[in-house]
Amino acid sequence: MGDTILVAGGAGYIGSHTCLRLAEAGFTPVVYDNLSNGWESFVQWGPLEVGDINDATRLDEVLAKHRPAAVIHFAAFIEVGFSVAEPGSFYANNVGGSLTLIEAARRAGIDKLVFSSTCATYGAPVRVPMDETHPQAPLNPYGRSKLMVEEILRDMDRYKGFRSVALRYFNAAGADPEGRIGEKHEPETHAIPLAIATARGERDKFTLFGSDYDTRDGTCVRDYIHVLDLADAHVAALRWLLAGKDSAVFNLGTGTGTTVKELVDAIERRSNRPFPLEPAPRRDGDAPSLVADNSKARELLGWTPRYSLNDIIEHAWAWHANGATALAR
Repeated sequence: MGDTILVAGGAGYIGSHTCLRLAEAGFTPVVYDNLSNGWESFVQWGPLEVGDINDATRLDEVLAKHRPAAVIHFAAFIEVGFSVAEPGSFYANNVGGSLTLIEAARRAGIDKLVFSSTCATYGAPVRVPMDETHPQAPLNPYGRSKLMVEEILRDMDRYKGFRSVALRYFNAAGADPEGRIGEKHEPETHAIPLAIATARGERDKFTLFGSDYDTRDGTCVRDYIHVLDLADAHVAALRWLLAGKDSAVFNLGTGTGTTVKELVDAIERRSNRPFPLEPAPRRDGDAPSLVADNSKARELLGWTPRYSLNDIIEHAWAWHANGATALAR
């Protein structure tokens, strides 16, 4: 046991940025990824072990080989629409795979895991900003799958002494300022890369889902948090567990809400040209406003977001403008 950390899903967007921060903090990230939604070119700060989190035998081999001190778990499906269309596949990967990973860690003598969760576990907000005591009533199988894993982790702590930190993200965005890695999904469903692609003439239009919400301009309010701020929080959560502290849950957001229209306006200013917007009806399950109360993470983890919305847009713009998203798997 030492400074090696197994990063399940470490070839993906947030996982790869966390590997960058882990390496900068003196850890050795070992990426465990089946590359179905990750990119081999994003694995730059430690070895890659190709495998699926549902493959217990492969997990046992990798854990025995590298003997990590802890696990960070990003390996999940994230597309809400897919979760509605194929809930069985979603639960098999997100819940079944998580349990297989947890049990493999326990067999290897590991009792510490940082879990990539989501504010989608809260469902429709009953108050904004949302703190960690907000009721959890997910609106779709994606959010429910993450909540189920949180509940598994609570039971594993209570009955087996397996400690964890669950990090409930709000809206991850941005890219490495040095352009080494960035946001790349297939298909892409996130607002900032879609808006940038539209501003660059790579898409015909940007679809604006709902303009009649009870917000300051009628569009949804979201809390956009830089991916490297998220990565820093994972390192802080890892240190929390390595220091022997108890299991915990933390929100990760800036505490500042931005409407979709404000986001589009900011990207238009960056591109110096307007781009077409297509109004569309509200999507099922879209809450009017999702904004984090991040005071618990600030106080206990000593974590403070460093990047502004302008930083997020600038770093994402540079990533896309440099053609980096054309990187092969």
